[in-house]
Amino acid sequence: MNSTSFQGLENQKTLESFWYKEEEEVQRDSRLVKDCTMEERVGILLLILLGAAWACDTRELAIISELNRKSDVCELCEEYTAEALDYLNDKENQREIIDSLHNICNHILSFKQQCIELVDHYAPRFFLEIASVQPGELCKQIHICQSAKISSEVEGNSCDSCKDTVSALLVKLNDPDTKLEIMEALLKACNSMDKFSKKCKRMVFEYGPLILVKAEKFLKTADICTTLHACPASTAVSNKEASIMEVPLISDS
Repeated sequence: MNSTSFQGLENQKTLESFWYKEEEEVQRDSRLVKDCTMEERVGILLLILLGAAWACDTRELAIISELNRKSDVCELCEEYTAEALDYLNDKENQREIIDSLHNICNHILSFKQQCIELVDHYAPRFFLEIASVQPGELCKQIHICQSAKISSEVEGNSCDSCKDTVSALLVKLNDPDTKLEIMEALLKACNSMDKFSKKCKRMVFEYGPLILVKAEKFLKTADICTTLHACPASTAVSNKEASIMEVPLISDS
C-alpha cells in the first residue's frame, strides 16, 4: 500500500472517530430522521451548504477566476441577493421564519427547549445584521463580483463554468479531510454560543454526518445552475455531476 492510500485510510479513520466521539452521550432519535419534513430538510441543507462554503477555499477552484469575469453572473448575484435581503428584512416574514424554526425545534425532542432559546436569542441578532448588508459588497466578498467588472469574451461558457463548480464542490464533499474541516468549523461556531455550547456540539455530532450526505445528494439532484440562470433547462444536468460518486446514499424514507 502506497503512502497516499495509507494517508487516505488514516484520514477516514480519523473522520469516523471524530463523528462518533461522543456517541454514548448523545441520545439517538431515528424517528426524527425518518419523519423529517421538507421544511426541515431545506433548513438543514442550507446550514450545511454554509458549512461547506466555510471549509472550501474557493480560491483553490480554478473555475472561480473565470466566474469572476462574467458580468452576467455578478448582476444575477446582486439581483438575487437584493431579493433575498428584502424578504428577510420584512417583519412579517421574520415572524414566519421564527415560527418555522420553533416548529423545527419541536421535533428535536432532547433539545427542544434549548433549541427554542437559541432561536429567540440569535434570530433577532441575525435579522439586525442582515439589515446592514449591501448586495454589491456581499457579492464582492464571496468573489462573484470584482470592484471593476471586466469585459467578458467567455460569457457563453457560464453554464459549463457553473457545472464545473458544482462538480468541484461535490468532489470536496466526498473528501474525508473536507468533511472533517466542516465538522470542526461547526464545532468552532458552537463555542460562541456561551451556555449552549455543549448542546450545540452534541447536535453537530448527532446530525452532522447525515446532513453531509443530504447536502451531497441535494447538489447531485437539484438543477442549481438552471435556478441561477447559468444554464438553460435542457442542459442543466452535467454528466460530471452524475459520475462524481456512485456510493448509495441514505434513503429519505
